[in-house]
Amino acid sequence: MTAEMAVLLPVVALLVGVLAALTAGAATHLRCADAARTGARSASLGEDDAAVAAAVRRVAGDGTRTAVGRTDGWVVVHVEATVGPAVPLVGGFTVRAEATARAEP
Repeated sequence: MTAEMAVLLPVVALLVGVLAALTAGAATHLRCADAARTGARSASLGEDDAAVAAAVRRVAGDGTRTAVGRTDGWVVVHVEATVGPAVPLVGGFTVRAEATARAEP
């Protein structure tokens, strides 16, 4: 019984770590999607890129990267954030979201 537990315990710990990383990634993705929509609304109303980035940071938190594009009456806001490692010795991963809105006249 002890030998089986010694073999299974690291596997269970790894599964818990992977589950925590996936949960953190999903939560970060939802925050990035909300921030991208907020940024797209702000940009569509004529705000400059600095104001859009500030609105994105307010929703998604610090550490996010924002890019704003404007073409043919449309604005596109890209937001990305890095999710830190939940499992030791494993690197983090990047989550991205994008939103598009029609520019107001």
